[in-house]
Amino acid sequence: MSVYLAEFIGTAILILFGGGVNAGVSLHKNYFQGGSWLAICVGWGLAVAMAIYAVGGISGAHINPAVTLSFALVGGFDWALVPGYIIAQFLGAMAGATLVWLHYLPHWKVTDDQGTKLGVFCTSPALNSRYANLFSEVSGSFVLIFALSFLGLNQFTEGLNPLVVGLLICMIGLALGGTTGFAINPARDLGPRIAHFILPIAGKGKSGWGYSWIPVIGPWLGGGLGALSYQAIFNQNIIFALYPCTLAVLVLVVLAVKEQSSNTETK
Repeated sequence: MSVYLAEFIGTAILILFGGGVNAGVSLHKNYFQGGSWLAICVGWGLAVAMAIYAVGGISGAHINPAVTLSFALVGGFDWALVPGYIIAQFLGAMAGATLVWLHYLPHWKVTDDQGTKLGVFCTSPALNSRYANLFSEVSGSFVLIFALSFLGLNQFTEGLNPLVVGLLICMIGLALGGTTGFAINPARDLGPRIAHFILPIAGKGKSGWGYSWIPVIGPWLGGGLGALSYQAIFNQNIIFALYPCTLAVLVLVVLAVKEQSSNTETK
């Protein structure tokens, strides 16, 4: 199997299981309706673990363009493979989302709320605050890539690594995911969002394109900073890209704080 097909399959598995949990919790007249945020976080963590078990030995199971780009940025992955990996990840995410739609086919019609249906496919902010939302995605993605980097320093019992990564995803969701739904993966959000736009989903609304750039840019910026920071701290290897990434995040923090101050004054 080619590495590109492996990334396609791995990302499809991720979205099938993760999006399936979202659908079970959200869509009406199924046995899991009304499940908790804990169930969603655990479900996405296990979805990541299963995807890694499936294709980790073939492609490394990046299943996330932010992982691919971050590793390439610090010299841990061949730049020549980056475009193919990212394309495969986005297509796999669209395929996984399509399978979720098909599996829950009768339930879309009996679920009235359009936002609930969109939430099965992609993320949205709990509070709409553009710069704060972007910072949430940056910080969650920073933790993901930084933690993946230092997990590589540890020796686990054979076969346990995917579960450890799954626990990391679950912990990010519980600790940091309540603000934006923790996309921390451009393919995980944009691929299913495109599927939502294309598929003939009963009673669907708009696909939320105004927000769609945040869960794409945020993971790339946060993930890149995570990988670069790990190299600087643990390996004393300061790569020039660390400076513009750090500056961009500092500017984002200032904008987020200013945004909240403006909102307070308006109220």
